[in-house]
Amino acid sequence: MAISYFIKGILIGFSLAIPVGPIGLLLIRRTLTHGRMAGLVSGLGAATADGIYGSIAGFGLTLFSNFLMNNSLVLRLMGGAFLCYLGVRIFVSKPREKTTKGTEHGFIGNYLSTLILTLTNPLTIISFAALFAASGAVAVPGEPHLTGILILGVFCGSSLWWVILSGIISLFHGKLNTAGILILNKISGAIIAAFGLMIFISIQIRP
Repeated sequence: MAISYFIKGILIGFSLAIPVGPIGLLLIRRTLTHGRMAGLVSGLGAATADGIYGSIAGFGLTLFSNFLMNNSLVLRLMGGAFLCYLGVRIFVSKPREKTTKGTEHGFIGNYLSTLILTLTNPLTIISFAALFAASGAVAVPGEPHLTGILILGVFCGSSLWWVILSGIISLFHGKLNTAGILILNKISGAIIAAFGLMIFISIQIRP
């Protein structure tokens, strides 16, 4: 039974991580410019956030989930502002002479930035709750360890996707010249900032 919960968690985490949004674009850009490790660490930040939201949905932490949903507007505004800031920073950044080593903000900065960005979308809890219910992976009374195994599976599933994506993209690392990296910065920065603007627009047009 524990194995089935772990497998369900892997499938849930993997399926939620696959859609390419601002986090995926950010990982792709970091992997191309700074190498696989920078992209992988960024992905682990997103996987950690998925694990946190999975824990809230799995353990039914209603007090915390209610707080997040009640403050979803503020969190989404923070996330949108952060995406706009990040997009502009990337857009105006100039490629370094050597991009095979090091990162812009270090691995800790890569990890924390994607962790924060993912956490500023509290609606993720709804996605987890829906998938948990659809898969039958609900908390079993008196057996909290099964829910813990499920959450571990979610983290592993999400991490697996980021390992695969960073691994594939890393094949192209070092093959971009300075002009190519500059174009990548312009395109990825503009798209990431656009994601942030879309958050503000969606909030304003909502009745």
